[in-house]
Amino acid sequence: MLAIKIKQKAMQIGFASCGIIPAAVFEEYNRYLYERIRTFPESKKHYEPMLDYAAPPETAKAIVVCLERINKYRVPDSLKGLVAKHYLFEDRIPYSPEYRAQAEFGTYLKTQGLSIVECSVPDRWAAAKAGLGKFGRNNFLYSLEHGSYVRIVTWVVDKTLEYDPMPLPQDMHLPECSDGCQKCVKACPTNAFSGCFSMDMGQCVAYLTFNAEDALDEATRLRLGRWLYGCDVCQDVCPANKGKLAGNSAFPLLDQFEEYLKPEVLLAMDEEEFYKIVYPRFWYGGKETFWRWRCNALRSMINSKKEKYHQLIDDYLDHGDERLRGLAQWGCANR
Repeated sequence: MLAIKIKQKAMQIGFASCGIIPAAVFEEYNRYLYERIRTFPESKKHYEPMLDYAAPPETAKAIVVCLERINKYRVPDSLKGLVAKHYLFEDRIPYSPEYRAQAEFGTYLKTQGLSIVECSVPDRWAAAKAGLGKFGRNNFLYSLEHGSYVRIVTWVVDKTLEYDPMPLPQDMHLPECSDGCQKCVKACPTNAFSGCFSMDMGQCVAYLTFNAEDALDEATRLRLGRWLYGCDVCQDVCPANKGKLAGNSAFPLLDQFEEYLKPEVLLAMDEEEFYKIVYPRFWYGGKETFWRWRCNALRSMINSKKEKYHQLIDDYLDHGDERLRGLAQWGCANR
């Protein structure tokens, strides 16, 4: 059967797991989104664009879902607490093994007579529906073997396939979380989580590092700590992730790139250098990101409380960009 062949091919290529579900299975997804909008009205603009994910076009018949491991890679010491693992080990970089695996798998699906429908679906819900994992209280999907250190990849295709049994919504959460663990809720620097498997996206550290529209208020700056891009706090404190970061493989070329992600190096870059060196690796964050990376770098240095950064911070006290100038003044006032 084709579904079995597809799953075998996925494992042969190197995916951690694979499942197949029908395309029209996300009615509850929108209900959860509407509930979040009611609970966090100030973040409505972040959630509304996601409502369309639950309605694949009529040509979509099946969703093939695969998990990639990111826990096989080693985080360089210099980047711990600065850039989240998900973005360090990015599968959208053409030279990454994951990018090549996705390209090979997509080509294979086409050789089997399937056309890929270009549309977005709720990846985490798709993986949970396919039985590849369960939701944690921090809203990440957890696989039994790799915890939340996985990436979900989906292909929407135009033909009906044999589907995997789908769990009921009440069976899609980690038992450990349902039993009352609140470690991620308590550890979140910005209190983005509620106790009911929900979160305010507009307060998430990761979201603020790559989507903030300004230099942020003083309280939020402090809570973001040293994070430059993304955040791993809620995953790293989770008991369900204990022992899941055993990988020692080096991600391709990261050892050559890590120097450019040090806050002091980022801050010293001019715009031309940034778009030549850093932007090509983080292109998906949007073109107009130079100012945000510089603000994040300056804030990270301030929150590190390291004396070696004092002069670098002082150099921005009279900077022409009021966002950087304001950050430097705030940092000096709070030494």
